[in-house]
Amino acid sequence: ATNKMVFAHFMMGTQASRTSSKDYDADMKQAKAAGIDAFALNIGLDSYTDTQLGYAYKSASDNGMKVFISFDFNYYTTGSEVAIAEKVKQYASSAGQLRVDNKPFVSTFNGNQEAAKTLNAAALKKAAGDIYLVPNFQPKGSLDGIDGAFNWMAWPNNGANRAPTAAVNNTVENGDTDYKNWLGTKDYMAPVSPWFFTDFDQYDKHWVFPGDLLWFNRWNNVLNAAPRFIEIVTWNDFGESHNIVNLPAGSSVDGASWSADQPHEGWLEMALPYIKAFKAGAKAPTIEEEKLVYWYRPSKVADCAKAIEGKQSLQDAVFVVALLKSAGTVTVTSGGTTNTFEAKAGAQAFQVPMAYGKQTFKLSRSGKEVFSSTGKKEIAASNCPVAKTNLNAFVG
Repeated sequence: ATNKMVFAHFMMGTQASRTSSKDYDADMKQAKAAGIDAFALNIGLDSYTDTQLGYAYKSASDNGMKVFISFDFNYYTTGSEVAIAEKVKQYASSAGQLRVDNKPFVSTFNGNQEAAKTLNAAALKKAAGDIYLVPNFQPKGSLDGIDGAFNWMAWPNNGANRAPTAAVNNTVENGDTDYKNWLGTKDYMAPVSPWFFTDFDQYDKHWVFPGDLLWFNRWNNVLNAAPRFIEIVTWNDFGESHNIVNLPAGSSVDGASWSADQPHEGWLEMALPYIKAFKAGAKAPTIEEEKLVYWYRPSKVADCAKAIEGKQSLQDAVFVVALLKSAGTVTVTSGGTTNTFEAKAGAQAFQVPMAYGKQTFKLSRSGKEVFSSTGKKEIAASNCPVAKTNLNAFVG
């Protein structure tokens, strides 16, 4: 075994309605079964934060899972070190607390980007005692007090938190390099994310980053780069469409309008052999269970009239990842057009131009069908009205 660990970012701010630790058990069991070592529990300053943290820590303890707190500096402000230290100490002795090098692990979202929302790492360590601190600092300034850093920017971008343009296209790997150069020998926590779409009038948030085959390509990249830690962005942030679990039935959380009937759990399934490979120090996944995992948006970019920043960076394509024990033929039918690919053993990705209608995927060998699947959602021009813009992915 290596000392490598995989985490998943878990939004606590949308969990006000959970009423006991048992409400977290399904998440804990599902993540543990997938090989995820811990949830990063993203917290703000909600009235129910402590109640829900208590439930989450108890559920982690009950299920042999680990968690740690990620303090969200959209809410925390400069000078919060003592308050943060108290929160860390409150849960540090729980059996569910992730410890790294025998110290309670602590992280953040942001924390060194704005003067009013800055974490003083050295002051936090002084107040909290011996913690393992891996905040989401930008790769600049002092390394004093931190044991590593987490990079949130899991999507190709323009350097200003928006989709890449013809002029500026920063890959996620460019970001990896910036962090590694800055951190030197300290630990790097690399992000892996499948998608990004958000459309909130009330928060004035209307943008996408290009997902396309990012989930597949990024896992291959992190196997090669082999950082100590990976954090999946995210387990359950439906509001930004990078959740890898499905929206619970009947949920009305932020993002429900584009997450309902748009399953994402196929992405978690695709990641299973990659998580195993990463933790074993392997450079490629070993396929134990054959699958075709596919995804597509429910309409073409041109069908979505609303001004969503970055939408021009998306491809009108249907994506499929073949996880095969031996070579086979992959057939993708988008609308009326069929494309056939010869797939090798292992993990391989293919894409075809998106066409309206049914989306069907088939694996065959020697002319005989092994299995096939048709996406429950058809691609249609009518799936993206201005009032219900949907650039989220349907994953099967």
